[in-house]
Order: sequence, then structure tokens, then C-alpha cells
Amino acid sequence: MLDLAIIGGGPAGLTAGLYATRGGLKNVTMFEMGMPGGQITGSSEIENYPGQVEIVSGMDLMESWPKQAMRFGLKHEMNQVSKVTKSGDVFTVELSDGTKQEAKSVLLATGSVPKKGGFKGEKELFGRGVSTCATCDGFFYKNKEVAVIGGGDSALEEAVYLAKMCSKVYLVHRRDTYRAAPSTIEHMKACENIEEVTNVIVEEVYGDASGVLGLKVKSKETGEIRDLEVPGVFTFVGRDVLSDSLKQDDGSYLCEVNEATEVVVDLKMRTNVPGLYAAGDVRIDAAKQVVCAAADGATAAVNIIEFLG
Repeated sequence: MLDLAIIGGGPAGLTAGLYATRGGLKNVTMFEMGMPGGQITGSSEIENYPGQVEIVSGMDLMESWPKQAMRFGLKHEMNQVSKVTKSGDVFTVELSDGTKQEAKSVLLATGSVPKKGGFKGEKELFGRGVSTCATCDGFFYKNKEVAVIGGGDSALEEAVYLAKMCSKVYLVHRRDTYRAAPSTIEHMKACENIEEVTNVIVEEVYGDASGVLGLKVKSKETGEIRDLEVPGVFTFVGRDVLSDSLKQDDGSYLCEVNEATEVVVDLKMRTNVPGLYAAGDVRIDAAKQVVCAAADGATAAVNIIEFLG
């Protein structure tokens, strides 16, 4: 039986694994279907991680984390967790390959995924000009015009990243103010080839068999439709948490979640189910920053060690 099953291999899961094994737990497995690192590996520029003076990509930042986390005995199993249940004091972790693992404690650190914008044509053209990853797909639009949809830090940061390779970037936002850090806004406004298209509603993205041909937006003030003829559209409009593994057969969740299915925890990362913890973007009130996810993982691990006694 596992002392601790960690579900998710991003900053929260890796840090929890490091602290749990270094703190004395002998049987700790981290379940992560792909390579550890988490969603941050798709970010183009990280300049606010403490101690990291140079601007680096998310991939570069996370490169050494798995090796460090596994120095003290953390095991990585490339498998996806489909469901977590509990009977008495024992958790059962059901895996996508049909096998099961029992554990004394569980940490959910599955994070989140980009939220869809919900506009016409998005689903049909996703992967054919509609993207949620500038680092992954930006190169395809070198010296071309693209549109970025969103008004938070991620949208503005990726607009700046794309502006370095694209001839022009339309920054499309439904409001005329941004939900981003002042420094991020300043960086964006300093880019001469970023045009702000604000206070608009995205009507549709359209295209043909070859992919995206353009994006239509409607002014909230005048109702006028504007056609942005771009081959690439990048959406950064928030994230959906990955808490489905806590869903039970009757549709309820193993522990308390809010309306957005974010896991409700206290300051020790404890849920209302003894032995079940959550850390990082999947929990309520998450700051959605790498340093905060790592702190959550460390906090959870310290308290799991205490819980197991």
C-alpha cells in the first residue's frame, strides 16, 4: 500500500513528492500520464519565479524539477487516474489501464486546462488555426498576422511573445481594461505591432479546409462587425480545473467542491475528507502561479507526513 498517491506531475505534485520523500515517507508514487512539468511547460516566458534572474521558458524552468524530486525515492508512474474512492481509512486509486492502487493518503495536484472561448467555429477549427499554446504553435505564423483573445496575464504575455515573430498581433478583449499585472500591460503596450481591439464580442472564427481565414468581432458600443483576416487565433480566457477523478458513481464528489468543481481546502491543503489533500490550480482560490503551486505542494506534504504520524 502506498503511503501517498500524488495525482499530477506539475509544480505542486513534484514539490509534494520531494518534501514527502525527503521528510521520511517511503512509498510515494506520482501518477502523471506524460512527462512531469505541468501546464507551465507551455509558457513562453517566465520572469517572476524567485531566484530565476534570467527570463526562461516554462520548459527550461521545469527541466530539473523531476530529477530533484526523485532523488529521495519518489516514483513516477506514467498512468492516468480515472477515479479515487475511499473505504474506511483506505483510498483506492483506479487507473486508466484497469489496475488499482491502495493508498493511506492522496494528494490531488492535477491542475487545470485552458478554457474554451465558446464562440462559433472554435471547436471545428481547433488545431487548424485555433490554438491555446503560443509556444507550441506560434512558429507556424512567423511574419503573419494573428489574433490573441483574452485580457489576463497569460493573454498579454503570449501576445508579447507572438509579437516577436509575427508581423502583427490583434489583442482582442471584451473589456477596455485588463486583468493583468501593471508590468505585463506595460510590456504589451510597448510592442508597436500589437493592436488592441477592446470592448468587443467575438462573433466567430471562420475558415475552410485549409484552416482559419479570419475572426469576426462585434463592437459592444456600436454593434459594428469587424473582420480580422488572420490565419491564427490564440485563446487565453481562463482555465477549467481537472477534478473529475474525484467524481463518484452517483455523480457526487469524494470531497467538497465549489460550483466550478475546484476542491475546497483549508490552509493546510486538507479537504473535508481525512487523508485527502489538494494543491495547486485545482484548489479554491489558487493564485495560478508556479511559486504558489510549489508552496501548496510543500504545505500539503508537510501536513500529510503529520497526518500519517
